[in-house]
Formats: sequence, C-alpha cells, structure tokens
Amino acid sequence: MTPMDTSARHDAPTGDPLSARGLAFARHLVGLNTVSRNSNLELIDVVRDELKRLGVASRLTWNEDRTKANLFATLGEGKPAGVILSGHTDTVPWDGQDWTLDPLGAVVRDGRLYGRGSADMKGFIGLALGQAERFLASDAPFAIHFAFTYDEETGCFGVKELLADLRDAGIAPLACIVGEPTSMVPAIAHKGVHRWRCCVRGKEAHSSLTPQSVNAIEMAARVIGRLRDLAERLEAEEPRHEGFDVPWSTVSVGQFHGGIADNVVPRDAEFRYEFRDLPTADVGAMQAEVLGYARGLEPAMKRVAPAAGFSFEPICEVPSFLGSAADPVTRMAQRLSGEAGTTLVAFGTEAGLFKRAGIPSVVCGPGSIVQAHQPDEYVSLEQLARCERFLQGLAGSRGIG
Repeated sequence: MTPMDTSARHDAPTGDPLSARGLAFARHLVGLNTVSRNSNLELIDVVRDELKRLGVASRLTWNEDRTKANLFATLGEGKPAGVILSGHTDTVPWDGQDWTLDPLGAVVRDGRLYGRGSADMKGFIGLALGQAERFLASDAPFAIHFAFTYDEETGCFGVKELLADLRDAGIAPLACIVGEPTSMVPAIAHKGVHRWRCCVRGKEAHSSLTPQSVNAIEMAARVIGRLRDLAERLEAEEPRHEGFDVPWSTVSVGQFHGGIADNVVPRDAEFRYEFRDLPTADVGAMQAEVLGYARGLEPAMKRVAPAAGFSFEPICEVPSFLGSAADPVTRMAQRLSGEAGTTLVAFGTEAGLFKRAGIPSVVCGPGSIVQAHQPDEYVSLEQLARCERFLQGLAGSRGIG
C-alpha cells in the first residue's frame, strides 16, 4: 500500500463518495508507528515529500534532540492570510490492549478504517494531504496552512514550538480548524488539562521510632485529602457550564508511589494529580490553594528534618478553549459541515493554544472520541467522506464566515 494508490473509489455506507487518494493517504499514515514515545519523522517526511512534489516548502520546528518535528506549510503563498488545518501526528500506545486487528494494519472493513490514530487523528491529516493539489489550485481569497505537530498526546508540547516560530516569522493566520474527532460537528469549547507532580521529602526511621521521623506518605495523604475536598467543593458550588458531560471542573489523583518496607517510615513519596478546568475557571487559583495548604504543613516537618517539604512540578498545561458560535470560523465550519448547531467536547485539544496566540479557532473533524485510544480504534468511511467534502468546500470558499 502506498499513498499514491488511486486506482479505485471507496463509497461510504450512505453512498457519499470518498476518494481513493484521500483514503490511501489516511491508510498510509495509520500504518506508521508514531506513538508519542517514538519519533514522528517518518510521517513528517511523507507529508514534506508530497508537498515538495507539489512545489510547496515546509517549515520544520524540532524537539530538543531533533527526533521529532512540527511541520508548517502554506498552500497559496502570496495570499494575504490563511486558514490553518491543524492535526497532531502522535498517537497513544496500544500496549496491553486487546486488539483483534493489527494496530498498524490500516484495515478497511465493513465501512470502517481501523488502526491506531485512524480517528485520532491521522484520518484528518491524510484527507488534508489528499486535497493539497486542490488547495493550490483554489481561487479562494485565503491560503491554506498545514500545521502538523508532535507530542500533543503527552501535553501539547510540539504546538508551542510551532506557534513561537510563527510569531517570530510574523505569520498571522486568519483562523484555525483543529481536526480532532467531533463527528464533523463544530466544537466551540473544551476543558483545560493541567497536571502536576508533587514530590514529598520526609525523614526515614525505624517504624518503632516514629517521633524521630517525617512520614512522606502521610504528608502526601494530607495534600491528597485537600485535593479531594477541592473536588467536592467544585462539584457542589462551581457555576455550571452546561453542554459538558461533567459541567464543573474536576480534580483527580492518578498516580501514587512511596515507601520501601512495612517497618521503615518512608522518606519519599510522589503523586500526580490533574485539574480538568472549565473555560470559566481560574486554574491558577486552584493550584495556589493546593500549594498554600502544602506550605502550611512544612514548618512542622522541618522542625524534625530541615530538608523536609514539598516540591511541585507542572507536567502538562493544556489550556481550556472557549470559542463562539458567532465566530466567523465557526460559521464557516457549520456551513462546510452542513451542521446547524455546535457542540462542546470533554477532551483537550490544541485549540486553546491557537486561540491564546490570537488565532480564532474551532474543533471539527471526522470520527468520534469514543473510538479514540480504544482497542480496534476506527473511523467510518462515511465520516471520512464528510470530512473530505468539508475540505473541498473550504477550497471553494469565497471567504470566512
């Protein structure tokens, strides 16, 4: 299988046509192993080589050890501004999942494309690449930008480098469409995802001599209890943002490590927690409350062991996103998708970062998040066909809105 195999057409179950070219690109990308712990350069090279064949240059920005790259390209160079089609190239792993198909097999069966990343979100990237020639030939009054990033799944790290490069280069796109799986319904809001690692240093001792120790697990447990109190208060008191599955901000602890033996008071403990904050929430104030509580515990700890205390490290900062049904890019997405309404999504995306950079954004792409990250992940051919028509309509647009 190659991305240039265009010998046939595949129809979605509804009869809507899906081009062989678009499906071939999607299958080719799904067949590449770009789990976040791996390099994404094989996929980036596929995109860059196809764009180079069409005479389009690509801007690359790299991670620190140059094993991963973002790609930004402009189709329609010389037009005053453009619309970004945004997608992340990395996927989550499938270790330990009960797959019945090869996660990299890109199998098409029963009106579905199966494989890791098929829904999240290589289907969208493949379709966009398949429309590159149409975008170049378009007489739309704006360019189309491709923005394909690394390490979205681990904390949206790659897009931050891409946006910094655009700022430094003076590139100011009109709008951004993030092609995450929304079943082609434009999404105008999602929660933020903020995670921290808390390391607790105590003082070890034999468990028969606890007054001479600082129990790191017990101190960690006190902070975890405070996190639980905060979670319950938010559920009881925070103003609701209707439309979300859980219409308030949530707090949860995901990992805990500590202790070496039953008869040793533990010196060290570590736990990780996250906030899923509404777009209207003040996540800084939430973290400040946790930090302040921990600092209040430290004087008693330090009286026993001066080096004892807490340290906090942010490990994921994905800002919430709040667009509007009145935004021109939202109205354009509604028109192109044929959807009269909008939706909110529970998962995080890069849209909040694009908006913070001053780029109006909307989230709209093929497939459902219900299939993403699951064994036998898939996207239906019907959804891919709808997305392809959306992209074709974008190429024929007379303006945004």
